[in-house]
Amino acid sequence: MNLTEPQCGTDLGLIRTKAAPQQDGSYKITGTKIFISAGEHDLAANIVHLVLARIEGAPEGTRGLSLFVVPKVLPNADGSLGSRNAVTCGSIEEKMGIHGNSTCVMNYDGATGWLVAEEGHGLHAMFTMMNEARLHVGVQGLALSEVAYQNAAAYAKDRLQGRAISGPKFPQQPADPIIVHPDVRRMLMTAKAFNEAGRALVVWTALQADIIHRSEDAKERQAADDQMGLLTPVIKGVLTDRGFESAVMAQQIYGGHGYIREHGIEQFVRDARIAMIYEGANGIQALDLVGRKLGRDGGRAVMGFFSEVQGFVKDNGTEAMKPYVVPLGAGLSDLQQATMWFMQNAIAKPDNAGAGAYDYMHLFGLVALGYMWARMAKAAQDKLAAGADGQHLDAKLVTGRFFMERLLPETASRLKRIQSGAVSTMELPAEAF
Repeated sequence: MNLTEPQCGTDLGLIRTKAAPQQDGSYKITGTKIFISAGEHDLAANIVHLVLARIEGAPEGTRGLSLFVVPKVLPNADGSLGSRNAVTCGSIEEKMGIHGNSTCVMNYDGATGWLVAEEGHGLHAMFTMMNEARLHVGVQGLALSEVAYQNAAAYAKDRLQGRAISGPKFPQQPADPIIVHPDVRRMLMTAKAFNEAGRALVVWTALQADIIHRSEDAKERQAADDQMGLLTPVIKGVLTDRGFESAVMAQQIYGGHGYIREHGIEQFVRDARIAMIYEGANGIQALDLVGRKLGRDGGRAVMGFFSEVQGFVKDNGTEAMKPYVVPLGAGLSDLQQATMWFMQNAIAKPDNAGAGAYDYMHLFGLVALGYMWARMAKAAQDKLAAGADGQHLDAKLVTGRFFMERLLPETASRLKRIQSGAVSTMELPAEAF
């Protein structure tokens, strides 16, 4: 997908790439695109580019954009590969991470392309791919968190350094492994609690996609589509932000050894960083959530989410579930208050929405992850009651309690930031920075 140009990233209305119609129904594409992942390589006989461009005479802004298929090698009438198209890689970017993937500047010099769908429908077609890609990038952030955590956990059980503050745990050794130290465990438990809830959230959202495509119930399909649209910016933004934080914590557990390349942990930090930027930077995800998703269809999607979580809390008020549903109920209340605050304060003053959107996205993410933990805790308790093996399930319950006690309370501070509004954020003139 070729979207970005040197002068425009998020603001695609500034695109300058032109498409000139030809008599045979094709178009000649001229312009430059940047940040194109795998824009040029020799791993396949052909590369098919999807290029966003403006047909000559089309209106300015996003309404004038169309999408074109532009192959690296033009096909012959029988489908075999013909001559090279007028699209070339101008340079390969030198990047912080993801060095296994070439990020290219692509030059189109009257390259032959064909229109996808209709004129002026480029942005709509692009978002079909973009929304799916955002879910994939969320999984990328989660995956890097998981691999960094696994390496850090193994290192923490092996690295000998100091003694436990409560007394030696391995007196036969010259020192205890660092996993005995509470602060090391804080970092490991934070990553573990995030990873397991993140996986559950990804799978739950994937199930919504199955319902959309396969359910025979129209209302069920609509509800699933609502939830998937609502959660897309949350999964992309929260899972990549938290995934990067997990990679940094894993590096911290390695200490100085994490800063050098020998152990490979520094690569996870570098590779995780891009996921917060591409497919729409995370600040844009937050604005999408607050500015577009909350109010869509009269707030139907967010009200459906509130109702589902609230119903779970109400239906699972047993003594065993209280450590999970009581904090979840408090987090949900913070999220509902933040939503109401936007309704009351962001319409007349849009900067209030912009200043609070990022905190709202993470507040929403915490509640969504907390809901996953409450459901996992209920499933674990039911399996234990049925006589299932306890070690794995007990670990689930403890990890879930850690999330509820140490991570979910962050919703209160996120709410406080949102309710502070935009005054101090926007007050300084530009020259004061």
